[in-house]
Amino acid sequence: MRAEAPSLTIAAVERDTGIGKDALRVWERRYGFPQPLRDVHGERVYPSDQVDTLRLVKRLLDAGHRPGRLLRLAPQAIRALADSQAATQALAAVGGAPAAELEPFIETILRHDAAALRHELGRGLARLGAARFVTELVAPLNVAVGEAWLNGRIQVFEEHSYTEEIQVVMRQAIAQMPEPPAAGHPRVLMSTFPGEAHALGLLMAETLLRLEACPCVSLGVQTPVLDIVRAAQAHQVDIVAIGLSSAMGPQQVVDALGDLRGLLPASVEIWAGGSAAVLQRRPVAGVRVLQSLEDVAPAVRAWREHRVLARGDT
Repeated sequence: MRAEAPSLTIAAVERDTGIGKDALRVWERRYGFPQPLRDVHGERVYPSDQVDTLRLVKRLLDAGHRPGRLLRLAPQAIRALADSQAATQALAAVGGAPAAELEPFIETILRHDAAALRHELGRGLARLGAARFVTELVAPLNVAVGEAWLNGRIQVFEEHSYTEEIQVVMRQAIAQMPEPPAAGHPRVLMSTFPGEAHALGLLMAETLLRLEACPCVSLGVQTPVLDIVRAAQAHQVDIVAIGLSSAMGPQQVVDALGDLRGLLPASVEIWAGGSAAVLQRRPVAGVRVLQSLEDVAPAVRAWREHRVLARGDT
């Protein structure tokens, strides 16, 4: 049995949930939740059950729910709403694939057997090939791991360990692919904005782009907008691909994409993808949103067809 998690300071809650300190204080005053205790110094500390509920609240806020409605609900009602939201997202992500196929991976994560997890992922890669490995195994497994974390089954360190093993296997797969032609197109620059530290989505997209013989330049995560623009110019890219998750606030996403679009020449396309719900609700002019990883290959083909038509080639 796992030991009960200790109460967390307000700074720790902010790091753990992604909810700012100011919001926590306003919610406490306005809605009566959360209800922190006080330590011996009079500072706020948050019991673990409240932190768990706050994680659910953050997930629902990212999906478009309003804090004024959520924070008036009982914790059990918030859990039920989050479970309903999660089920919808999971079905969309995996196409209704049975959870039983993913359960052995979850159990391996819980056993803390990194070597076995890497071995099973490698077997999946060999069996499915790189494209299907990304779309049919890694994508739904990411959802399953995320929900296991949300439900308290998997801890943060276990999720981080899983992510590291996935990245090792995928980088090995990319390294074994033939190098795209030096003059190949479209040339794609890949990164995330500051505040967005999730790299796995970028790596998944890079795998699919490399399978389409696209030269890729990855800057990793959290690159300032001006540096993305400088890199796009230096590498003479055709497309800038930005990975986004719920880690950034909706307005931050919209503003950063708008700034990037305004600084890049019109000839350079911007592709945005990931789980940030704002991409569906508030489109940014001049930014192409890829709804899922399955959209990568068709988008590349469309780009090439358009280029042929623009040049008048036959």
